[in-house]
Amino acid sequence: MRNNPRAGTVSLIVTSRTCLAVCAAAVTLGGPACVVNVEHEGQIERDEKRFTVAKSPAELRLYTFDGASEVRSWDRPEVLVQIEKRGQDKDAVAKIEVLAEQKGDVVTVEARHSGRTTFVGVGFFLSPSAKLVASVPRNTNLVIRTNDGTVVVERVTGRTEIRSGDGSIRATETSGELLAETDDGSIQLDDIAGRVEARTGDGSIRLTGTPSRLRARSGDGSVVLRIRSGATMTDEWMVATGDGSITVELPAGFAAQIDADPGSDGRVRNDLMLTGLAGGTREKRTLTGMLGTGGHRLSLRTADGTIRLTNY
Repeated sequence: MRNNPRAGTVSLIVTSRTCLAVCAAAVTLGGPACVVNVEHEGQIERDEKRFTVAKSPAELRLYTFDGASEVRSWDRPEVLVQIEKRGQDKDAVAKIEVLAEQKGDVVTVEARHSGRTTFVGVGFFLSPSAKLVASVPRNTNLVIRTNDGTVVVERVTGRTEIRSGDGSIRATETSGELLAETDDGSIQLDDIAGRVEARTGDGSIRLTGTPSRLRARSGDGSVVLRIRSGATMTDEWMVATGDGSITVELPAGFAAQIDADPGSDGRVRNDLMLTGLAGGTREKRTLTGMLGTGGHRLSLRTADGTIRLTNY
């Protein structure tokens, strides 16, 4: 990628002092624990990039090696990306490179780092990072990736793909098509509509809204779904966790074929008016039944935990 001559740049450098306090403690058996306090703000440098977009939907791709990413919509035909680079000192920040490119209505901003993590005290390291905060037209496709950092998306319509190596994901008032994936962190999706896929290796999943297609999986964590009135299944829904409970709240008039399996140690607690009900007893822990007029299958799976079905 190359720097885009159409993108304006504003830079601000903030320098602060570094405080490192290490307390000594007795090393004899049974002595008091050692308490170490580290406060290190280091060097902060801020830039911003602006891009004019005419086509709808535009597309924004944000990549950072380490740091949070935030995207919110506004009523302007342009994309603004603010970059906050942090490091131990000026040299560390200088090793963070930001590449910005626009091809048509596809905008790409990527933060890279060529340096190393810096040792600042006993057992403590200061990692350089680059936080990206973007303002976009509401109808925008997004691709967001960070190796280590939280991701927040608010009030965006389009195709959204979010991947974090280590960090939580939160999306609010988004619609269209959403993929949220993190190796380690919680996922919270509020007022969501459209096709949704949420995956976390270790963390809880919380979702409210009116999805049409849903895939939700946690390697280790609870899953809570609050499906609102007006939601209609257009395909099979699959919800699973390797270790944790599943709670599903469904609105009046919702139609589905329910198939719940809580594993060998779990139970199904059902408050819904199901027809053709089978299982759900102490001897037969799995539960199947038709809600409303039936239709697509809603599959619920946990290896170890309780599955609760109730009214929204």
